[in-house]
Amino acid sequence: MIFTFLLLVVAGYWLVVLTGLLELDDTGAHWLGLGGVPAGIALSLMIAMAWLLSLVGSRLVSGPPLLAVPLIALVGAWLATRAALRPLRRLFAGERGTTRGDLVGRPCVIRTGEATNDFGQAEVTAPDGSSAVVQVRTTGQDRLTRGETALIFEYDGHGEFFWVMPYESEH
Repeated sequence: MIFTFLLLVVAGYWLVVLTGLLELDDTGAHWLGLGGVPAGIALSLMIAMAWLLSLVGSRLVSGPPLLAVPLIALVGAWLATRAALRPLRRLFAGERGTTRGDLVGRPCVIRTGEATNDFGQAEVTAPDGSSAVVQVRTTGQDRLTRGETALIFEYDGHGEFFWVMPYESEH
């Protein structure tokens, strides 16, 4: 009975998603150990599995329904969902955002008055076409001024900035 109600909620959720009134969320159900895919998919699959397992369990148990059937169905559904999501995670892995490592090797344009070995910001365009303003530092005595192009050659995770050097583009 419990899982039938939840299955109706899941069906309503997917009807709303399909009509476009609601978008599929990007957050995963990490708190359940079901991360790597959108929470709507993970929870829908788990509820459907729990409903199916409780239906089978109630048919196998003779006599009055036991409280153990829904609990066993829930644990079984969680285990089955974890196994079923393993191949699905690869489908959603390509949707990761740009990482700091993706910016290394890319040209950037200095946006502050100057960039030195202890201060500076630059605008960089990521491989996906998005742009970001990042903290940059130069090595040695290099000083880059606003509008100059630099090349990002390393990321300093401790200081959370990118090392840059002067860059002459081919254009």
